Amino acid sequence: MSEDEGRLDGRSDGRTEGLTGVLDAIEQAVVAARSMPMSSSVLVSRAELLDLVLQAREVLPDQLTRADQVLADADAARAVAQEDAERILERARTQAGELVAREAVVTAARERAADIVADAQRTADDLRRDADDYCDRRLADFEIDLGKVLAQVQAGRAKLAGRLSPEV
Repeated sequence: MSEDEGRLDGRSDGRTEGLTGVLDAIEQAVVAARSMPMSSSVLVSRAELLDLVLQAREVLPDQLTRADQVLADADAARAVAQEDAERILERARTQAGELVAREAVVTAARERAADIVADAQRTADDLRRDADDYCDRRLADFEIDLGKVLAQVQAGRAKLAGRLSPEV
């Protein structure tokens, strides 16, 4: 391994941490590449870039697993919120029925039941919104990371295609 590879992320084994680290290393390899005279092209180490692409492929399943876990956690939080809301609603119905039986407090019971239902709905809506917002942020981050990797791969393939096609 060359000194440049070790310096990409400060690690002596040339491995990077996480998808962002791999993308940063790819970017650094392209930025640090030697320019071709009288051209906008640069010379990059094929082995170095292929190693970084391999590292990105190794990291992606971890990223996907984490995204799946985030979605599962959000679903679990939503399910708990729904169960809480249903328990609160059932409790409200029971209390309302008891109050109706007492006749003197029917109006108060209806108001209290409505408050409990509204509070449960607000709580469920807040939990659902928070869970959805968290999932959306995580998925947006993941989408950005995947977009960067895709752009790098497409650029690399285009560069290789240019080298492989016979010059006219």
